[in-house]
Amino acid sequence: MDLRFTPEELAFREEVRTFIRENLPADTRDRMKLGHPPRKEDTVRWQRILNAKGWAALSWPKEWGGPGWTAIQKMIFLEENLMAPAPELLSFNITMLGPVLLQFGTEEQKKRFLPRAANLDDWWCQGFSEPGAGSDLASLKTAAKLDGDHYVVNGQKIWTSTAHNADWCFLLVRTDPNARKRQEGISFLLVDMKTPGITVRPIISIDGSHHLNEVFFDDVKVPVDRRIHAENKGWDVAKYLLGNERTGIARLGKSRERVSSAVSMAREVNFGGKPLIEDPMFRQRVAQLQVDMKALEITQYRVVSAYDKAKGAGKPDPLSSVLKVKGTELLQATSELTVDVAGPYATPIWAQELEAMNEPDELMEASSAGTGGYLMLRAASIYGGTNEIQKNILTKAVLGL
Repeated sequence: MDLRFTPEELAFREEVRTFIRENLPADTRDRMKLGHPPRKEDTVRWQRILNAKGWAALSWPKEWGGPGWTAIQKMIFLEENLMAPAPELLSFNITMLGPVLLQFGTEEQKKRFLPRAANLDDWWCQGFSEPGAGSDLASLKTAAKLDGDHYVVNGQKIWTSTAHNADWCFLLVRTDPNARKRQEGISFLLVDMKTPGITVRPIISIDGSHHLNEVFFDDVKVPVDRRIHAENKGWDVAKYLLGNERTGIARLGKSRERVSSAVSMAREVNFGGKPLIEDPMFRQRVAQLQVDMKALEITQYRVVSAYDKAKGAGKPDPLSSVLKVKGTELLQATSELTVDVAGPYATPIWAQELEAMNEPDELMEASSAGTGGYLMLRAASIYGGTNEIQKNILTKAVLGL
């Protein structure tokens, strides 16, 4: 396997890097360089800039607004976008709903929802997990009963990321409670979040942010034409969606950006009377992370390239679970590095406190923001399918045990 980039791929990386440098709004870049997560307006504005360039729907075919990139080009773009750092494309729109509509949607559903998803005219959220159905998603209880040309939905979802920002939700519901297997009798619906009967309640996470929510459905009417694929075949759609989600969940560029920030910070922090960057143990730790990130990069290119070749089969490579497991471990390890380098500066300062400061110290602000990321990423090995479940998938689907 030739691990070198071709001249064309190197030129593409430079093109992406230049475009981001020249077009990413300065206020967004400055906030994110200090470690703050993007605001809703930052994400919307940046995705629309990319969509105008034809780059937002990075994995979609050209006829639906995609750029026609190779698997390698997609990974290069994602890495450069995260390393900038710039807001990530809204994954619910681009890497989850988009591929599902392209694979299972009707022509009318594609025309209605895909262009608006690419331009973030609609913000989507994911209604999968429930209080009693997380990693064991097949045990979900939210029910949808057919009533004429509508389904009537009742139930509860939890850990619903950005539901408070969302215009629409793609939702897994049980349409046949008497199905022979739990995976059967589940359907996949598209729900307008403005529909009467929907209640969104915030969950404030350990980093002090409002990212997660509980969502309640009380006699919510959903037209039948907003069902994706056949009734009771939603599990097939969910498996396809989760394969796409886990392919992009490694977020390697974010890990690299964190290591780069930690190294920069280590030049300013004193340890034993000299800059921390000169400490051999610190340098060894950074080197090990660099080696692990390179190994993940190679694995990522292998998995995504294989998935591209199998396009249309509807069966994402189970090796995507490797990306999820190792990617989240690296996200946690690199966030731990930034907190360790910051030392006493890592004391959390909530956003309202920073706003009250006239001129907050940049090291203090960046360190505090890094601590917020560290706290939030404790959940990285849980969301998107727990790492324990991913290891079970690997033992069965890859090792055949």
